[in-house]
Amino acid sequence: MNAHHDRPLRVALLGCGVVGTEVARRLTRDADELARRVGAPLELAGIAVRRAGAERDLPGVPADLFTTDADALVRRGDLDLVVEVMGGIDPAGDLVRAALENGASVVTANKALLAARGAELFEAAAKAERDLSFEAAVAGAIPIVRPLRESLAGDRVHRVLGIVNGTTNYILDQMTTLGQSFDEALAEAQRLGYAEADPTADVEGHDAAAKAALLAGLAFHTNLTLDDVYCEGITKVTAEAVRSATETGSVVKLLAICEQTETDDGVAVSARVHPALVPQSHPLASVRGAYNAVFVESEAAGDLMFYGQGAGGAPTASAVLGDLVAAARNRVGGVWGPGETSHADVELLPVGRALTRYHMDIDVDDRAGVLASIAQEFARFGVSIQTMRQDGRGSDARLVIVTHEAEDASLAATVEVLRGLDVVRDVTSVLRVEGGS
Repeated sequence: MNAHHDRPLRVALLGCGVVGTEVARRLTRDADELARRVGAPLELAGIAVRRAGAERDLPGVPADLFTTDADALVRRGDLDLVVEVMGGIDPAGDLVRAALENGASVVTANKALLAARGAELFEAAAKAERDLSFEAAVAGAIPIVRPLRESLAGDRVHRVLGIVNGTTNYILDQMTTLGQSFDEALAEAQRLGYAEADPTADVEGHDAAAKAALLAGLAFHTNLTLDDVYCEGITKVTAEAVRSATETGSVVKLLAICEQTETDDGVAVSARVHPALVPQSHPLASVRGAYNAVFVESEAAGDLMFYGQGAGGAPTASAVLGDLVAAARNRVGGVWGPGETSHADVELLPVGRALTRYHMDIDVDDRAGVLASIAQEFARFGVSIQTMRQDGRGSDARLVIVTHEAEDASLAATVEVLRGLDVVRDVTSVLRVEGGS
């Protein structure tokens, strides 16, 4: 019998905000049930916080467990498991590494940390023969890390499309269903607590980009950092663009898109985050409010979608505790779970070489020869037009163009040339089209 059966497993918590408080509460409240699931009791051994004397709604948690010295806590040497929910890259990265090097398995919800220092920390975990688990870092309560890392480990994943930020999905949903402007929808998201006072990380796409780096790494067994992900937020999405999308039977979503592509030199992977039109027939189009979803296209399993709450104290704590129970079971059994696998020499494909389609709204002069002039520029860059519709007359004349699939660089070059044509007054909106043909 493993020695861990004979004593509690000691758990330290780094951070006691919304998620950390929920994790501590459930560790205390559900102690007996968790012990039965693990095969040994889980004992809360310390909680690192910024202010030790602050009032917290944690009945049953002794005050002497709180400490402001996180470094000393993770270096104690008697911890079995460390849960990192403090956020940020520093000092969280050094604390996670120290916890692993001092014999603890680690559970983290920190996507920014893993997107920046994941390769280093996974190497440290492998060297220490300890688990580094991060289900909560990608899509809150949605189980996507384990399916990609384990369930689909024998399959070939071609593409991952994800709505992985609840704040932006709520904003775009309000713009679609209520006709609100971006500013109006953002203000409502802030009032309801879906958006922070400073929403930059969400609305500029940085949060989704960190998650895209993790998803691409899992799906394609390679290492990506935040710098490898093309990132474009939703601040330039207008109410008019959303209405135009609706007219074509689509909705606008902020997507994290991870792809594996065959090239002349082998296999290349790419990751990008940007607003895109999604046909209403696609499952992701029905993801409403602050919910998240990840759509996986694989060779053998086919199409899979994972849907649920992507943020919040209770949903995120659910994912953290799932990882904690799995890591604790491994400690009881004297083993550790599957680590990260990566292939060397996998090419990273820049966004300009990604294949996509464009939806464009163009204000034009209402006179003969306009369509021919515009079509000529598309042909010059090898871009084929799928549909072209003209609305309005006179000063209200507008073209709505949807292209066939082409390299993003060719599409972007076409747009730039169109902006300079005498017959074009303005290119008012350009959005990529994903999730359909």
